[in-house]
Amino acid sequence: MMEEESRAQAFIEAGERISSAARINYVDLLVDHARGALVYDADGKAYIDLLASASTANVGHCHPKVVAAIQKQSERLLHYIPSYSYQSQLESLAERLVDLTPGDFEKKVSFSTSGSEANEAMIKFARAYTGRPYLISFTGAYHGSSYGAMTLSACSLNMRRKMGPLLPGIYHMPYPDPYRRQAGESDDQLAERYLDQIRLAFETYLAPEEVACVLIEPIQGDAGIVIPPQAFIQGLYELCQEYGILFAVDEINQGLGRTGKLWSIDHFGVVPDLMAIGKSLASGLPLSALVGRSDIMESLGSPGHAFTSAGNPICTAAALATLDVIEEEKLVQKTAPNGAYVQEAFQKLQAKYPHIIGDVRCLGLNAGIELVTDPETKERDSQAASKIMTYLFDHGVLMVTLMGNVLRFQPPLMISRDLLDQALERLDQAFAALDRGEIQVAEDVELGW
Repeated sequence: MMEEESRAQAFIEAGERISSAARINYVDLLVDHARGALVYDADGKAYIDLLASASTANVGHCHPKVVAAIQKQSERLLHYIPSYSYQSQLESLAERLVDLTPGDFEKKVSFSTSGSEANEAMIKFARAYTGRPYLISFTGAYHGSSYGAMTLSACSLNMRRKMGPLLPGIYHMPYPDPYRRQAGESDDQLAERYLDQIRLAFETYLAPEEVACVLIEPIQGDAGIVIPPQAFIQGLYELCQEYGILFAVDEINQGLGRTGKLWSIDHFGVVPDLMAIGKSLASGLPLSALVGRSDIMESLGSPGHAFTSAGNPICTAAALATLDVIEEEKLVQKTAPNGAYVQEAFQKLQAKYPHIIGDVRCLGLNAGIELVTDPETKERDSQAASKIMTYLFDHGVLMVTLMGNVLRFQPPLMISRDLLDQALERLDQAFAALDRGEIQVAEDVELGW
């Protein structure tokens, strides 16, 4: 065992040769392999995965059907540039995405290799179609790390420091956080207060007839799993309709069954003009898609959004198999009751530790547990969140933080009730240990982002 531990430590230390810009400091985990909802380190220790590799493993790690599709395709064709050729699997995937996404209108698809590129495509197609220069995104948004996508994003200063000037013409509006509403404010009042800030912008400094697109995460992921009021999304959509602005959604984190519906926008009863999909689309392999109205998707000529590797055959095979698994195993239908089950457990934890847990937000297998130093002031407690994360890691559960103080719960959708119960029990034990002052972390080391 000592030899194995030394080997693992050597790998971790070797990782220091990778740029710090490409790593987020959570826990020292050397992943060896993974199956279903379990991840194994180099010593063979199993961890219950409540992260699903940042929501890229909705159908579980190494699902046999996905692995078989990859193996079969790898023997036929590793790659031939899709921009120069027709490939039956890519055409089939495009047809399925057209059928699965909201909207009873003609749609087309543009493939990319990452969520960042799919959101870059939003900028291109929205400007090309409307002839308008400006886009609206939201505070707390995470749309990716490439240049345009990081300009759309607004959830971490380190995504912007030393990189300016950024892409021009992108404005950020405040995103409503129901946990931090004004005293006595209803959901509808909260929605109107935030919609009024957009209306004020339209009246004073941002001509609405020059806005090409509004891009929003219907549920914000990296901001802490923030679920806005129904009236806000509905009102925002109506503003877009009023001024001829395209309404676009980023489903990269929240889509493909994560929230108990196939797409998070399905909870709000509106149909987007454009939708970005990625992460779990190919079970973590590099594939993303922008799906949109055909007239919008035909507003750019060749090669306005062409890539050498977008739509790679192996990634496409994995995506088709992933969609099959979601349908055949009824993962969307299972996620809603499982989500209600864990939500009840989280609410019991909150009632047990009200001085630590300020808020619980849950929709499907998709939750944020916000830790605070004081329930009255709602001051964020990043130290407590780091301690919980560290305790869980030491006890075989992978759970990370968002915004420093929010515990991120996004396990594979196929996770069993038995594993959920084990994880929930250890989470309860972690809060008990925190309450007793038994968890220590280095105060001079910043964990998360």
